[in-house]
Amino acid sequence: MSGEPAPTKTSERSHALDTRVPRRWLLLARVGWVVLVILTLAIFFVSLPVYVALLQTPCAGTACENVVLLTPERAGVLKGMGLSTGDYAAYTVAFTLASVVLCLVVSTVIVWRRSDERMAMLVALMLVTLGPISATSTVLVIPFPWQMPNACLYFLVLALLVLVFLLFPTGQFVPRWTRWTLIVFLAVLIPFTFFPNEPFTQNTLALSLLYLTYLGEFAIIAVVQLYRYRRVSSPLQRQQTKWVVYGIAVLCIVIVVGFVLLIFPALAEPGSLYPLALNVVNDFLLLLIPLSFGFAMLRYRLWDIDVLINRTLVYGTLTVILTGVYVGLVIGLQALLRGIISHDSGVAIVISTVAIYFLFQPLRRRIQQVIDRRFYRRKYDAAKVVAAFSATLRQEVDLEQLREHLLAVVQETMEPAHVSLWLRPPEPSRKRKPWLLAKSDEQERGEP
Repeated sequence: MSGEPAPTKTSERSHALDTRVPRRWLLLARVGWVVLVILTLAIFFVSLPVYVALLQTPCAGTACENVVLLTPERAGVLKGMGLSTGDYAAYTVAFTLASVVLCLVVSTVIVWRRSDERMAMLVALMLVTLGPISATSTVLVIPFPWQMPNACLYFLVLALLVLVFLLFPTGQFVPRWTRWTLIVFLAVLIPFTFFPNEPFTQNTLALSLLYLTYLGEFAIIAVVQLYRYRRVSSPLQRQQTKWVVYGIAVLCIVIVVGFVLLIFPALAEPGSLYPLALNVVNDFLLLLIPLSFGFAMLRYRLWDIDVLINRTLVYGTLTVILTGVYVGLVIGLQALLRGIISHDSGVAIVISTVAIYFLFQPLRRRIQQVIDRRFYRRKYDAAKVVAAFSATLRQEVDLEQLREHLLAVVQETMEPAHVSLWLRPPEPSRKRKPWLLAKSDEQERGEP
């Protein structure tokens, strides 16, 4: 019988997911990244004058479907506020440049630190093309000499985005049939990207096919990521997935809520600035994507995402509830005070603000408890056990009882494979001190 231990399921999985870039291809991958950076920046800066001109010119026809462009009504509203179309163009270009710089910086750091990993290299390539996506998609609405390079860049960024999410975080297609969904998605995308103004891409049937393809591919990506998280990913890969999903989820939630609010007629009017304000918020949140990918790929402070998600759930829920309570109180008190005093609006606002002030802390603590119990049950139970042990420690004087309590707490909170407790021999000037050793299953297998 061989003296070597049988390979465990975890070690087999780790070996199967070894997706290092072969040494002979590493230099070629880095050169390819540099070439893509040069081409992307060249296309962006050459197209920048056209982008600025489009932002300063009120749109007409189908071009107004792009929310970045100004309609004549919105341009008039901005003028009434003392802002010119040039001011709007300067602001939009500044955000686009910030996105380009941030994506390029994160991509550079990933290549510098993790270029020997295929998944990290693929993410770095995707981030290079993601930075100028706002300008790239906007200039496609009109024909100009550099329209085809922009179309190629736009097609490349969508292809890399879908490919990254189908492979993330293991670098492999899991399940394997998902590679065919990428082929179908790109086949449908080709005519709409390179021939956007042709009749065969502008009819209702073709546009419906495009929207269904987008929705279908995004649904598949969501299901695949959930499957990977529950069945395939290691603990470290799950933390990477949390970072990326967090950045995408915040952006998607804001976009969905923003479009739902368009059911109010005042926000959907041609002269409403609401779409522009929503676009400003989306510009800010879009910067979360390169940052989340950066943390995930560099494996920097991975476990901080749990605290970040917890705080987002708590304060997001708290904000929604307090906003609803505040609006309800203002409306209700105005109706109640209308028949008592004439100046009801100011009084209602003051009373509502004071009520929100006193509700904030109790409501925050209650929401924190609910979220901890619902989403962080193990940590919540562990915290309760440790708190109970601390209270017992202050009262217990029997060493044998203390030993049993200590072993029980460690077993319940850490769930190690083995627990050992021993006492240091008594010394003349030193009291006896207990020492505890707890080894988990992962440590026994040699995992971090």
